[in-house]
Formats: sequence, C-alpha cells, structure tokens
Amino acid sequence: MTSSLPDRDTQVQIHPEVASALGAGRPVVALESTIISHGLPRPDNLDIAREIEQAVRDAGAVPATIAVVAGTPSVGLDDEALRVIAGSDDVVKVSVRDLATIAARKGHGATTVASTAHLAALAGIAVFATGGLGGVHRQARDSWDESADLGTLSRTPITVVCAGVKSILDVAATLERLETLNVGVLGYRTDAFPGFYLADSGHRLDWRVDSAAEVAEVMLARTELGTDRYGLIVANPIPAADELDRELHDRTLTAGLTALSRGGVTGKQVTPFLLEFFHRETRGASLAANVRLVLNNARVAAEIAAAYSARVAGRTAG
Repeated sequence: MTSSLPDRDTQVQIHPEVASALGAGRPVVALESTIISHGLPRPDNLDIAREIEQAVRDAGAVPATIAVVAGTPSVGLDDEALRVIAGSDDVVKVSVRDLATIAARKGHGATTVASTAHLAALAGIAVFATGGLGGVHRQARDSWDESADLGTLSRTPITVVCAGVKSILDVAATLERLETLNVGVLGYRTDAFPGFYLADSGHRLDWRVDSAAEVAEVMLARTELGTDRYGLIVANPIPAADELDRELHDRTLTAGLTALSRGGVTGKQVTPFLLEFFHRETRGASLAANVRLVLNNARVAAEIAAAYSARVAGRTAG
C-alpha cells in the first residue's frame, strides 16, 4: 500500500485537538510511530496503535502520535495518516538526523524515540510514552554502536515513560551513559531498572517515585532549577503478570546473540534481527508482552501529564 495523500510543506503540523489541548494547558502525551510501522505485524499494528491512543485518553490526556506524513512532520495524526504509517510500504524509520531529508523528499517517516522526543519538545509537549529506550549495544567497545536516543535526551526537555531498555542491549553501559549525559532516571514504583520484557534487569536505581504526583513535582523542580533542558526517564516496569518467563527470556537471548554473531548482523539491523528472533522463538509471547508494556506506559504517562498540568495550572493561578 502506498499513500495518495497530497504533498504538504515541511513546516511541523500540529493536529487541531493537540494544539487546542496545549493552548489550554490540558495534558498531552506524545507517542512514537516506529512501533506502528516497524515493531508490530500488519494488520494488527493499526488496531494496536488505536488502542495505545485510547489508553492515553482513558487516563485523562490527549494522545499525539508523531510521524512524518508526505514530508510533513506531524504531531498528532488523524485516522487517514495513522493508516498510512501503519500500512504503507514506503514508510522509513527516521531519527533526528533523518528528519530534514525525509521532509525535503516528501516521504513518509516513522519516528524513533529520538525524533519523537525532538518533535514533541518542539511542539511544547512535556510527556512522552514509548516501549523501550534505545541504549548502548553489546560490543559497543569495538563497534561504537549507541542509540541516538541517549544523545537526544541529553539536550531535550521531555519526560519519557518507558519500560527501561531492551535486554538485548548493554544495560549497565546504558545506565552509565545516562549518568554521564545528565539524563535523570526515576524508578516508577520500583527500585530496579526494568529490562523491557522483564520487570527487573538486575540493576538498581538511585531514585524511586510511587505516584504520578511525585513525578510531576520532580518535573516542576527541574524547571525551577534549570535542569529541564535534559531529558527525564520514568522507568516503568512491565506488570509482573505480563512479563516474559525469565528462563525462556534468558535462553532466547543467549541463542539470539549466538545467531547474531554467526550471521554477521551489525549496525541498524541488530535490534530488528533480535526482536524478530525473540518473536519467533517465544512463539509470539515476546510480542504480546511488548504490546502490554506499551499500553501500561501510555496509561502511566497520561496520569503523569495530567498531574503535571494540574500543578502548572495551580501555580499559575496562585
């Protein structure tokens, strides 16, 4: 399927519902689109994208799925645009460095965590929900393979709710990089950094929060102290009932890393290769866990956005 949408100019377009909410100080949650185009199988991806948006609405916020449609970076998608991102064969995965090129070529682009965060902050959105953050890859000492998500969050004022980083990455090195880059990390009702499919990656966190209200207070304090120019991660673990069986996870990860080495897979192909390997070897269990954790993150992000908006409004009124 390809899109028949007309060309648009390259100015960032904000959906009227999103613009209205931002103008009125109501809560908005940004959502990435790579999971729609590249992370979920068709045709279920479109229905799941709608479920994620509905989870944000049900928790009291306005969803703003972000993508590039016919060359226009769009903050909030109507149903036609959502269908394009979910079903078109010419949708490419774009990070921050790719935005200008895809816009100039009038193409369709699914935004990563980095480019979603960039466009969301540009639009004035304070909270962003995703599945898992990108990070430092295994063997990065030799390959220098590190996600652009980390660098972007070191200079982008946004709060990201995620289920940690995928266990296929080097979790310890990722946490070290986040510290170096001044990106704050809060464990949401947990003292452990989540491992995406698993609630506990085995790494401890320095800071824990137990409510959306506590996160909102941290966000306000960051503004007052001038540290809000860096990103803030709210590490929200997958619910225990939804996490992947740990023995299955560990066995699959070991086998996947072996297959990766034998196949000579490198660079951008590493993550999609391993995610597909997990999906195949766990017979869909990893994909089901992925969907559930994203829905959970969307709900928590909406609660945080609502709490933050209420506090900003209260201080303004005072």
